[in-house]
This record gives sequence, structure tokens and C-alpha cells, in this order.
Amino acid sequence: MRKLIFILIFLCGFSAIFAQNSIQNNNVYNIQDSVSIPTRDYIDISATIVQNKKNKTPLPAILFYTTYHQGESDQYFAKLSADKEYVGVVAYARGIRTDVKNYAPYEHEATDIYDIIEWISKQPWCNGDVGMYGGSYTGFSQWAAMKSPHPALKTIVPQVAVMPGYDTPMENNVQMNLGLYWPHANIYKKEPIRRSLPFEWFESGIAFKSIDSLAGYKNHIFQKWLSHPAYDEYWQSMVPTPEEYANIDIPILTTTGYYDDSQVGALQYFKNHNKYNINPEHYLVIGPYDHWGAQRKPSQDLMGYKIDSVANINMMELAYSWLDYILKGKTKPEILKDRINYQVMETNLWKHAPSLGKINNDTLTLYLDDTSLNTQKPQKKSFKKQTVDFADRENQNNYYTPQIIFDSLDASGGLIFKTLPFETEFSINGSFSGNLSVTINKKDMDVSLALYELMPNGNYFFITRYVGRASYSQDPTKRNLLVPYQKENIAFANTRFVSKKIGKGSQLVILLNINKHPFEIINYGSGKPVSEETIKDAHEPLQIDWHNDSYIKLPVWKNH
Repeated sequence: MRKLIFILIFLCGFSAIFAQNSIQNNNVYNIQDSVSIPTRDYIDISATIVQNKKNKTPLPAILFYTTYHQGESDQYFAKLSADKEYVGVVAYARGIRTDVKNYAPYEHEATDIYDIIEWISKQPWCNGDVGMYGGSYTGFSQWAAMKSPHPALKTIVPQVAVMPGYDTPMENNVQMNLGLYWPHANIYKKEPIRRSLPFEWFESGIAFKSIDSLAGYKNHIFQKWLSHPAYDEYWQSMVPTPEEYANIDIPILTTTGYYDDSQVGALQYFKNHNKYNINPEHYLVIGPYDHWGAQRKPSQDLMGYKIDSVANINMMELAYSWLDYILKGKTKPEILKDRINYQVMETNLWKHAPSLGKINNDTLTLYLDDTSLNTQKPQKKSFKKQTVDFADRENQNNYYTPQIIFDSLDASGGLIFKTLPFETEFSINGSFSGNLSVTINKKDMDVSLALYELMPNGNYFFITRYVGRASYSQDPTKRNLLVPYQKENIAFANTRFVSKKIGKGSQLVILLNINKHPFEIINYGSGKPVSEETIKDAHEPLQIDWHNDSYIKLPVWKNH
């Protein structure tokens, strides 16, 4: 971690300089690096401020708050704002560029950002208006700022915003290796984890909480996160409450993508804001983008899928167009024809709707019966058996494919269900849900359900995936273990939004599986805290009866 080299002490609301100040001057910018911004609990925030020399009057400020420090390249975001006739401010999470002992991811943004904006708004170069934009952790930080919004903050543009405990470092209560890798590389700044490490963990069968020992140290952030496997008060305190959502009165633009790892959280912010706030001015733009493409410039070849030409929108340019609209009174971005703006894959069209409830006109219910996905509920009760031997480390149970379009589907120990070919085309619009009716011989399991389109040419198109822990399906805040040999229901709805045309002659395919691979935690079903389970807790293989009253529901648009 780099130490703070130049120290500036700014009394609250003033820019009196009592120590060294590094101001880099060139032909274009005045750059103040390593500025110290005070907070209420006396832990200063490190920041960089960039002004374009040609601007002589106070301007709106754009705050890019980040937990990452990449050196001088961080100035890029501030320079972008300065180029667009704003004052650019990059501020770092407490402990970043100063003393990492003060760092606590996600825990201090609500108050720290308020204090940062308080300071910015009173500087002579700021006209009193502040906007925020940016993605991932930076997207989260904007929602944290909404817990107690500063009056100078006029708009936010949260892009691919993570929701702590909801979609990262676990999704539907299933922990990912991300919980180890993210602080290891970004906070502790250690040497890259060797590629073999997750496979070493998988083959050894040691507890997930011990995986950091294979990296040679105790990762305190990873361990703290593992101590909160439920979506409990620790996680919930980091984002707005229902009452706080109700009080948000500034315009917001959210961007995310169908293949964005953080889409579940990004969309949940949007849903909560609309649920608790009466008619908020909140726009959503979503399309065939991954985590990077939905906050920068999308890849025209997305994991082997060539996106429609109309989807090729620079999301950073869209963010600044929105900021210009709110902070400078310019024209609203053309793409924002309604509150919901989504691109239907393989139609080369954007569609627009006033709410999520208006993007489909029908629901397609499909029952998992033997090897089929049937539109009619089976009259005769039956079940499909699956066995998962966790002691078998020669084979994995995994849905993963590196491409969106591929020519064969590997069941990888799971079960495959297919519809008949569709006689007419339609589009899937929105997030699918369902209920899995099961009987198992253990107390818990982590379920994976991947959805594909099997096209007439024999190729598969990966649409989306659900992963979730059975014991949290009733309530993500409280674990309710399953009763062995008793029929149980695993209801789910927290899945990714997707919009895609399903062509005539295509079939929908489900790959239903149980996690057993090196990249997510393994739930052995003993009922113990999952992160503490080892292969010794596996005992007999997991036996599952998937009953044929199990179903999924797909929100669709049909041209009647």
C-alpha cells in the first residue's frame, strides 16, 4: 500500500493549506493530488481534484468514489469530468492511500460520503452542486450515500452496483471465491493467487473458511464476511432502509447488463426504490452487457455472442449525458424514452416501458417432468432421481461455459429438461422464478439451475442462471434447514433480468444441478455452518428426488 506523501489539512468548509500540497500544472489541468478531506470521526479521506485551466468560474463537481488505487491512472476519471466542464474529484475509501488498518469495506460509506460532499460543496471552485457516477463498488457507494443524502448531491448514476451480502461476496447465500480473491488483490495488495489454489482446496476437502490458509495467511475481510452467511443486519445496514428509499427525491440513472455479475443487486436497488418511493424519477438501462460493458464501452463480441448493433452504447458517455441533463439543463439522453429501457437480444430493437410490470404480457409455466419441460401440470406424480457423491473429486457438478453460444451441453452430473420446439416466436422479458419440489436425505444443499435456448441449428444459447442455498429459500435473513426424507419446497425469484427473442423451432433447456466445483463453496448438507464443513461431513452421497410438480415461470412477451 502506498503511503500518503503529500499532506493537506482542510478544515471543514475551507481550503486553508497547512502542509505541503502537490499541484501538478501542465497546459490543460490543475491537479491536486493527495488532498486530505476531514470526516466527523477524524479519519481523513484521500482525494485527487482536477480542474481544467480554462474554467475560471465555480462549476458542478463530479465525485468518483472508489475503493481501488491504481496509481496516477486514477486521475483518469477526474480528468474526464474536467474535460466536460466539471470539477473532477476522485475520493478513496477510508484507509486507501492512507492507513489500511482503517479500511472496512462497505461499512463507512454512508457517513464518509456525506462528509466528502459537505467539503466539496463549500470549496470556491464548486457551485454547490455535486453529482456521482461509476460502477461496482463505486455504484454501491452512491446507494450508501442515499441513506442520508447531502442536499448538494443532485443526482447519482450507479452502474452495475453491487449490493453487499446480496450479490457479493455471496449470491442467494451461496459464497463465492470472490470473497477471498477481492481483498487479497485489491486491499492487501498481495502477489496474485496461484491458479491451482481453488483446485487444491477442492481436492483436499478442507473447510471453505480455511481456503485462505492455502494462500499462506489469514484474510480478515474474508473471514468477517463468512461470519455473516445470512443477509443479516450487518449487510442490511450498508444500504437504504425502506424509509430511506422513500425519502430519496433526486433523479437517478441505473445501468446494468444481462451478463453482469452484479445485476441481481443493481436491479434490487431499482426495485426497492420503486417499491418504497411514490413515483421516483429513476431510469433503468439494461442490455447484453457484462460487468465491464455496462459501465464503460460494451464488447461487440460478448463471450462469442455478437451483440445487436443498437446495443453498442458507450455507458460512460451515457452517464455524462445524464449528468449534463440534470446539472446543466441539457437534453435528456435519447435512449431514455421511459423508465425501463431494455434491448431485446437478436431483434436489434430497444423497448421501453413505464415499469417492470409492463414489459411482458404473459407467463410461461414449465413443469420439470422426467426429461421434459411441460406446459401442463403432470397428472401423474413422479420424480427424477439425482445422486451427488461429494467424496468423488474426480468429477465436478458445474453449469459453467466460457461462451454464450456453444455446440453441445455437458450435463456435468446434473439433469437436463427440454421443451418441445416452439411453433411461434416470443421473447423472454424479465427475471424467471420457480419452485423446486424435492425430497433429500440431508439437511441442506446449494442448487444451480441454468437456462438455455437450443436453437434449430443445434447450438445452445446460455440465457441465465440461478444459484441459491435451499435453507435460505424461505427467508434470506434466517436459515431454515430441510428435514431429511420430507418433501420440501424451494421457491426462488431472485434471478437475473434478461430479454431475448426465442425463435420459432427453438427449445428451452434447463440444466439442474448441485454445486460441487472449485469456484463456489460446497454445501455438504450436514446442517453445520457451511463454511466450516469439510469432506468428512459429506458421509453418504446426497440423494435427491426432484418431484414433477416442480416448475419455473418465465415472463414473456407474445404477439397475440
